[in-house]
Amino acid sequence: MLVKYMKTHIKSLILFAVFSVSILTVVLVFDADIRPVLYGLVICIFLGGVLAAWDFSRYCDKHELLVFAEKEITETMDHLPVPGDLLEEDYTNIVKSSFDDRMRLSFENSRNYEEMTEYYTIWAHQIKTPIAAMRLILQTEPDTPAMREISDELFKIEQYVEMVLCYLRLDGVSDFVIKPCSLDEIIKQAVRKYASQFIRTRNRLVYGGTDVVAVTDEKWLGFIVEQVLSNALKYTDGGEIKIAAEDSALVISDTGMGIAPEDLPRIFEKGYTGYNGRADKKSTGIGLYLCSRIADKIGCSISAQSECGRGTTIRIELGDLTKM
Repeated sequence: MLVKYMKTHIKSLILFAVFSVSILTVVLVFDADIRPVLYGLVICIFLGGVLAAWDFSRYCDKHELLVFAEKEITETMDHLPVPGDLLEEDYTNIVKSSFDDRMRLSFENSRNYEEMTEYYTIWAHQIKTPIAAMRLILQTEPDTPAMREISDELFKIEQYVEMVLCYLRLDGVSDFVIKPCSLDEIIKQAVRKYASQFIRTRNRLVYGGTDVVAVTDEKWLGFIVEQVLSNALKYTDGGEIKIAAEDSALVISDTGMGIAPEDLPRIFEKGYTGYNGRADKKSTGIGLYLCSRIADKIGCSISAQSECGRGTTIRIELGDLTKM
């Protein structure tokens, strides 16, 4: 701190040294009595030292105030120190102008985001009506391969709508309700939802029940389980999907194509599709990202292990699981 202070006043120190040397030089050249001059220099040095100490104290106080203001400036500028001169006042005005512009842009972005969120929320709810109507129409049609294919595509649309709603609600902290939940009820609901997909992909489900209770959010954990099942069914054909509780985790494994080693560390990144997603050409790279975000929100974690050609295992760490 002292070194930086001296650097800011180096011109004054050099000027004082030049004046002192000049006066002493004049006294020596004219062979005058040097004692009064030395007394004067000593008094000047003493008074200058006192003044410098007082100014250094103000310098430190202002520095501490600016450090504190730097942390609070995202919300308010009330903690900025009072300008000491015209230049400091100019700098303060520049900072205030930048702060006002940033706050205005922040308000506009927040308002635009709220309007966009409101629009897509309304859109997602409204589109459920024609989807339900199409589902009812399909139920009245003969069970043909074409109708089954249309039903599968409609199911995908329903999934995408649910993902949109999840994405919009994700930052709504009030939407999370943590309480003891039956893990089997969550799993069974997800399995029933994807029953037709199990039949279409000819995959065998291995699930004997868990008989445990987890303290979590039932709806959001259900979304995670559904997304993991969706991925397992998408990349497994004529294989096996196993669901079980192991220690403190819910484990969902499949015998599908697996994940490339270079893709595995990045599968929970937003928008990352990897080799399988690029080959499928329909993957959005959002599902597992949402799972990871939701897991953080409800206090659990999600991880993956995989081997190409031998399947993938997803572990959802839930903490303490209690037997029913």
